[in-house]
Amino acid sequence: MPQRAWLLDTSIYIFRAWFSLPDRWHTPRGMPLNAVVGYAGFLLGMVERCAPQAPLAAAFDESLGSCFRHAIYPAYKASRALPDEALAFQLHACRELTERLGLACYGGPRYEADDYLATLARQCRGQGYAVTLVSRDKDLGQLLCGDDTLWDAAADQALDVKAFTARFGVAPHQFPDYQALVGDAIDDIPGVPGVGARSAAALLSHFSSLDALGERLDEVAALPLRGALSLQRKLQAHWPQALMSRELARLEPAIPGVDNMPHWRLEAPALLAGRDYLQQLGLGGRLLQRCEQLAARAAA
Repeated sequence: MPQRAWLLDTSIYIFRAWFSLPDRWHTPRGMPLNAVVGYAGFLLGMVERCAPQAPLAAAFDESLGSCFRHAIYPAYKASRALPDEALAFQLHACRELTERLGLACYGGPRYEADDYLATLARQCRGQGYAVTLVSRDKDLGQLLCGDDTLWDAAADQALDVKAFTARFGVAPHQFPDYQALVGDAIDDIPGVPGVGARSAAALLSHFSSLDALGERLDEVAALPLRGALSLQRKLQAHWPQALMSRELARLEPAIPGVDNMPHWRLEAPALLAGRDYLQQLGLGGRLLQRCEQLAARAAA
């Protein structure tokens, strides 16, 4: 079995804590810390899992409203509100904590976290690693190949290539083509109106790709699908939109300047720096104890 690299989709776990944990913890100035508390627990769990060392990195979403996809389609993710002051503070604090614990962090105004994960995954495979994408975001499924897994740490549920294909009816590499047809309401990707998941999966099973489908659109009406003639007309009427939707759904695997996959190592000074930062925020108790226990483990 190949060695494994771990790539963290941090926003999933930050927002999970933001929405699920009570507003019980605050900085000395009164800023909320519930997302930091939940995320810190997740992050320390990953540190424990990956110790004493592993290829390990974290990606952050910092491009809401400024991603390159907005130049393709201005309405991309338009339904999402920008973080308010309280959430923005916690997003920054979560990245600061991650950096202090020694993990390489990626994020910026042009590319989304998923693009950084795609770029890092490609580099990991080039170095002979299988990849675990720590997330529950189905969009990352398109990156799966070989022994890779998409693992939701909170639910402890994992999808490999076979399981992903069984769930969606298409192989991981076909998923951008699938989203081009069905769209994605969460990301405001329009797709082709009236094309559902079953029809999209059937089309890609028959034609294998969006490009092949586009070259043979006049064959759709003859397929053994319910409403095949209507389906063909929908595809013909909205084909440019389907191609645009695929561009929105595809992840960028070669972000300029992201040149190598950093290796992380459990080190006592970093764990104590993380502890000090949590204490500076006004937190205590079990989170500080976990940092100190991991620091002692690193120093042993």
